[in-house]
Amino acid sequence: MAGEVYLLFLLLLCGRTISERQPLPQLPSETLDFGYVPSKTYDTNVYYEPGTIGILFRIVHAFLCLVQPNYFPQDLIKKLAQQTFGNKPGDYQKAVYYEIGFIVAAALGILFVLLLPLIGLCFCLCRCCDNCGGEMHQRQKKNADCRRGCFASLLLAATLLSSIGVFVAYAANQHLTSQVRGAKKLVNSNFRDLRIFLNGTPGQIDYLVNQYNTTKKKALSDLNNVGTVLGSQVWEQLGKEVRPALDAALTMAGAIRETKEALENVSGSLEVLQEGTEKLDANLTDVTGDLIDTLNDSACTATQVASTCKLIRNSLNQLTISANYSKLPGVSSQLAKVNEVLKIDLSSLIQKGYAAFNDTPDLVRNQTKNILSDIKNILETVGSNITTFTKTLPIQKILADFTVYLTQSEAYVQDYFPLVEQYDFYRWLGCLILCCMVILILVFFYLGLLCGTCGYDKNATPTTRGCISNTGGNFLMAGVTFSFLFSWVLMLTVVATFITGGNMEKLICESFDDKTLFQILDTPFLLNRQWKHYLSGIILKNPDIDLTFEKVYSDCKENKGIYTTLHLENLFNIHEILNISVYAEDVSLKIKYININLSSIVLLNNTGKENLLNFGSSGIDEINFAAYLSEINKSITKVDLLLFANDLEARADQLPKGALENALKGHANTIRLIHNQRVVPLEQAMSTLNQSIRLLQKTSSELSEKVRNVISAIDATQLLINNNASFIIVQEAKKYMDSILLYFEQYSEWVKDSITTEVATCKPIANAIDTAVDIFLCSYVTDSLNAFWFGLGGCSVLLIPAIICAVKLAKFYRRMDTEDVYDDVETMPMKNLENGNNGYHKEQLYGIHNPVMTSSVEQW
Repeated sequence: MAGEVYLLFLLLLCGRTISERQPLPQLPSETLDFGYVPSKTYDTNVYYEPGTIGILFRIVHAFLCLVQPNYFPQDLIKKLAQQTFGNKPGDYQKAVYYEIGFIVAAALGILFVLLLPLIGLCFCLCRCCDNCGGEMHQRQKKNADCRRGCFASLLLAATLLSSIGVFVAYAANQHLTSQVRGAKKLVNSNFRDLRIFLNGTPGQIDYLVNQYNTTKKKALSDLNNVGTVLGSQVWEQLGKEVRPALDAALTMAGAIRETKEALENVSGSLEVLQEGTEKLDANLTDVTGDLIDTLNDSACTATQVASTCKLIRNSLNQLTISANYSKLPGVSSQLAKVNEVLKIDLSSLIQKGYAAFNDTPDLVRNQTKNILSDIKNILETVGSNITTFTKTLPIQKILADFTVYLTQSEAYVQDYFPLVEQYDFYRWLGCLILCCMVILILVFFYLGLLCGTCGYDKNATPTTRGCISNTGGNFLMAGVTFSFLFSWVLMLTVVATFITGGNMEKLICESFDDKTLFQILDTPFLLNRQWKHYLSGIILKNPDIDLTFEKVYSDCKENKGIYTTLHLENLFNIHEILNISVYAEDVSLKIKYININLSSIVLLNNTGKENLLNFGSSGIDEINFAAYLSEINKSITKVDLLLFANDLEARADQLPKGALENALKGHANTIRLIHNQRVVPLEQAMSTLNQSIRLLQKTSSELSEKVRNVISAIDATQLLINNNASFIIVQEAKKYMDSILLYFEQYSEWVKDSITTEVATCKPIANAIDTAVDIFLCSYVTDSLNAFWFGLGGCSVLLIPAIICAVKLAKFYRRMDTEDVYDDVETMPMKNLENGNNGYHKEQLYGIHNPVMTSSVEQW
């Protein structure tokens, strides 16, 4: 049945342009959420707190450590288990040495059992012969009161200590009974946890198996989206080569348009500059002639103005143009060739290449349908293998068998527990009778002390003591009598319970707490001489596997899964079933058969390439850029007309007021007007010409080589698409499938982790062991049993001094038949008479029954 029980746990398996592109879908890499395995809550609380009586238990433990301080005899226990104890002469000596404390204590107890009744018998016979204090006569001594007080104090102390001992024994007796009565609830809790353990495990296993569907659905969803995900990844990888080539071609198409605009600007600006400089030259010639005429006026001959006029006349040679644009060559031929190139829309051809390339995901999806269908079938096979395997296991039969076994065990406990309670009642009654024996003795002692102390009259003679005092003495003797009668029964019970409870505590409870007991059970070849490890031999049918009682108990104590705890991978290795690499090989074989043809993608046709070549031979590089730049770097006029006009006006202000001054200022205004109307437009045209000619110079630099490079890049990329696309697709498909298989690896790791920590956690098994050994056997039975003999044993030992003190003290309380008689009474002081220091004689000397002192009667 045990093998079938453990087999139960085998179930634990189980298209746009560059500027328009949107962010690409990423390979599936998200973490799957499998939820939480249905948890099981166990009710059994194996923690036991005895309460106040726990202090007594610790005292008893300390006493046992004094009696038995030796270490646990592992070698002797192993020899006993192997039935080799006694084969060596030293075995018995070792056993005696280990048990020496118990042996000595038990020997003393047996000696007590044998001697005390014998002493009592002898004491009784002796007293019957009026010996051993049996004669009803008390000698009068000086220290009689001191002796009486000491005996009373000692008896009271022994009685009080015995009362504490009997209370301890009674409390331990009641504690054991109450715990046995409450054990039914604890046992039922353990059975309930075991049922939860059984009933919940199949649901946990089903949950693990069903979560494969979560993984499969996610994987199939990604496979159905292969055109978006895998195709986009292929497109991205090819785009690393395709996009730069198309971007370069598109840039070249833009350069053609920019070149046309620059040529048009050069042509227009050159025409404006040529025409404008002719008109500016004419205007400057006219204004120069007018200034000469003004300066030839007779007013300039005057001495005070002659020098000024001379300076003005000398500066007139600056009023001329500086740049000569009439000699610059035109660009009409280049412009005509570029216009011819632009008749073909190169940008449109390149956009078609972009569009064709952006259709890659659709091409991949359409050409991988069959392969992906096979891959889906492989993924379906993974799930069906797991499900099929779980169905082949005898789940229901194993569950039914174990449930029947558990039900029978529970019924057996329920049926026999009343019998246990009944026997416990008999035990409780027997222990109560023993306690009552002690209590009866103690009651006699207490009554004797009470009556004797209260009824004692120091002025009364031994023969005239009162009834209360005499009754107290009789009570004390009754206590002594019952002590002799019951002491051997009490001590015999103490010895039996001491040997049993003490050894249970030292050999079982302590070894269970420090796991020494498990270490002995795990000794190789101990329980079965052919098996190295007994537990693995029973459960796994392989005694060579290192499966120990201690490790199983510790793992169950930590509430680990039974699969890991019992090393069930040796019976069924779930890691092999969930080994995704096995299925990954099948997937890889399918991926190798992927053959995608992307030859339908044309990045740039021959017309576009020819158009690029025509642009490279358009003659832009033949323009005389040096001549243009030479004239552009010159100013329009030799002098800044505004500065010249301002200087002319300033010199006119130096002349006397008159017609000459006004004429010169008029010429200055004319020069300003010429600047605004002629020079400013020419400067703007010259700026446009400067920008355009420099752009053309930059574009024309190695133009033919740039065009050839663009065409070469496009041809190389086209060759890559036509010949090597399949290799890239297989590579990306492998990465894609690895990301799909990552889902199953997540599932595999989740199942392994769940089986280790969450599925079929074996806490109830450890709880059952703790309940049986640590709680019931040790905490309930052993501790209570040891506390009982500890208290009862103390009472029994204290009976010896109590008997002695009670016998001695009874002489001071009981009424005597005779007392001391003095010959010379009158000569004796009354004080000495009262103290009893006058000697005595026996009644046999006088032949009378009750002689009294004749002279002392009146005094007493």
